[in-house]
Amino acid sequence: MASDRALSRLFAQAPRRGVHWLIRGYQLSFSMLIGRQCRHWPSCSTYTDEAVQRFGVWRGGWIGFARICRCTPLGTSGIDLVCEELPPDCAWYRPWSYGRWRGVNAPPPLEPET
Repeated sequence: MASDRALSRLFAQAPRRGVHWLIRGYQLSFSMLIGRQCRHWPSCSTYTDEAVQRFGVWRGGWIGFARICRCTPLGTSGIDLVCEELPPDCAWYRPWSYGRWRGVNAPPPLEPET
């Protein structure tokens, strides 16, 4: 029984690991050739990798795609972190609802010390 659960967990994580290694391959090859000029922190590839690891290939892929679309000369810039939770109105049959197409998800401002 325990080995069945471990095996099913391994198969469930296989797509995420595959996407992770594809992104990592991009970071170590093509990204080095064109230069690392992302307008956000973390970079778009790191952001997409984190979104896929957190939310799965389908949802995380759309979240990452929305981020890449925002990273244009007329788009946003700055600190942009992956959301902790998905938007409440998202659904698998409306994949565009997973992504944030405008603005950044910056961390909250620091409280001034008193």
